[in-house]
Amino acid sequence: MNQHIEIEFKNLITEKEFRQLIEYFDVGASNFKTQKNHYFDTLEFSLKNQDSALRIREKNGRYELTLKQPATEGLLETNQDIPKETAYAFLKHNTFPDGEVHHLILECGIDPKDFTCFGTLKTDRLEFPYKGGLLVLDNSSYLNQEDFELEYEVTDAIAGKKNFLTLLETLQIPVRETENKVKRFYRAKFQE
Repeated sequence: MNQHIEIEFKNLITEKEFRQLIEYFDVGASNFKTQKNHYFDTLEFSLKNQDSALRIREKNGRYELTLKQPATEGLLETNQDIPKETAYAFLKHNTFPDGEVHHLILECGIDPKDFTCFGTLKTDRLEFPYKGGLLVLDNSSYLNQEDFELEYEVTDAIAGKKNFLTLLETLQIPVRETENKVKRFYRAKFQE
C-alpha cells in the first residue's frame, strides 16, 4: 500500500502573481505538465461528510486512484495505480477499482457501488524543489472557472510554514485563505 502524510501550504494567487512567480524562479511555460483530477463521491457526499475525498488523477498516461482522509497533521493519502481500462470503468460505469482504496472505503462504512463522478478539474502544473520541500505552481480550470495557486509540500510543518510565508512576503503576495481543489470544485459545481 502506498500511503503518506501530506503536509502542504497553499495560497490562491492572481494571474499577475502567477506570472511573477514564473519570472522570479526563471521557469519556462514548457516545463508545465497537464493533469486531470476526476472527483468522486456518493450522492449523499459520504466522503465529504467525513472530511475525505476520492479522485483519479490522470497524468503522463498513468492513472492513480487516491483517497485523502484526515490525519493528526495534514492528510493521509492512500494512492493506488490503476490501468486505464479500470479508470474508465469507474468513470463511465461506476465500477469501483479493486484494491486497498476499495478496502478503506468499506472500512469507512460506504458502499463502493454508490460512487459517481462529479466532474473533472484540469491543471497545468509546475513542480520544483524549494528549501527542503516541493514548490508547485498550478493553473486550474473547471466548470467555467479558472484559478491560480501556489502550493508548498513539506515534511516539516513548522519550517515549511515559515519558508512559505517568507516567500509570499518577499514577493509581496498577500496571504489568502485557500480551500483545497476538491472543495473549490464542489463549491463551483453546487453554487446557488
